[in-house]
Amino acid sequence: MQRIYLDNAATSYPKAPGLGDAVKHFIDDVGDNVNRSGYDVMAADEMVFETRDMLAELFNFPNPENVVFTLNITYGLNFLLKGVLQPGDHVIVSSMEHNAVMRPLMQLANQGVELSRVSCDDEGKIDVESLRQHIKQSTKMVIVTHASNVSGTILPVEQIGAVCEEKGLLFVVDTAQTAGVLEIDFERIKADALAFTGHKGLLGPQGIGGFLISQDLAGNMDALVSGGTGSLSEHEDVPPYLPDKFEAGTPNLPGIYGLNRALRYLEEVGLDSIREKESQLATGLLEGLADMEGVRILGPREAQGRMAVVSADFVGYDNAQVAYFLHKHHGIRTRCGLHCAPSAHKTLGTFPQGTVRFSPGHFNTKEDMEKTLSAVRQALKELDSILR
Repeated sequence: MQRIYLDNAATSYPKAPGLGDAVKHFIDDVGDNVNRSGYDVMAADEMVFETRDMLAELFNFPNPENVVFTLNITYGLNFLLKGVLQPGDHVIVSSMEHNAVMRPLMQLANQGVELSRVSCDDEGKIDVESLRQHIKQSTKMVIVTHASNVSGTILPVEQIGAVCEEKGLLFVVDTAQTAGVLEIDFERIKADALAFTGHKGLLGPQGIGGFLISQDLAGNMDALVSGGTGSLSEHEDVPPYLPDKFEAGTPNLPGIYGLNRALRYLEEVGLDSIREKESQLATGLLEGLADMEGVRILGPREAQGRMAVVSADFVGYDNAQVAYFLHKHHGIRTRCGLHCAPSAHKTLGTFPQGTVRFSPGHFNTKEDMEKTLSAVRQALKELDSILR
């Protein structure tokens, strides 16, 4: 049975060409640590520096040394939230946030941080003016997802960033669903920090992500994790400069080698090309699902205002059964459930049943979409016969 992978919102597959070879090269031929030896470790050091430069260029970020590597975007978001917010601070989020944002904030709320949630509409869109109404004297930060992992809805981060700049608020952006697909300009969106992950749109391996952070915010942010850095080893205090301040311990060098190769591939293909193809795939799914009776599609109806993340609620059916039939009988891999974003599903009216999420990626084809739509029709017929 042919496999059709449509879970790129969770992790991209396949990865960028040559990624496995790059990881293998480090393990088999390099093997060194960085910043910690007297012998020649220039290969690993240069690869790390080069990858920071590539990420800085990708996001139009002026300070490559302020590109910090972590295990994933969840760790990066925890750094940015728990290292900055203190009891008495007020933070604003949208109602479309992933638990990578909400769970750290719930922990902080138990310690005295105040949280406001700006309600989005039934397509996951946010009214920037309604965000203004939540700002108060104690507001310190606004943090939002660039695009929903449930509905694909793209939030207007440039407009939100402009409000934050006007009001003197910190602005943090979660790019889990957009990095590697949309053009993201750190300076244009007026961000103070931006968190990214390697294993989704960047087409890199799991276990590598991080954040970009302004110098002002870095100077006022505590290190969530501390330890050896290979620098200032005569001192027991945390190094004050970046990236060392936030990169304690041995980094995931195989992951950085893999991410470097993935970033090279993105440069070769171009983000515009990737975005255009994924939009075409999403359009095919949206149009096909819209023609099916009883299928409710979440988010904007056109690909322009969304990512290629298409969630469908099969009204009158058990969504989990639909997903099971697609996988068991047609080899189509989707993700069913609440997608670690219960607030988004409550906003969109699909809590607690969740949805079946179809998220095509760069390596999918038009034929994949046609086979998927045919399989959905067949699955619904099969379920109808069982329910009767």
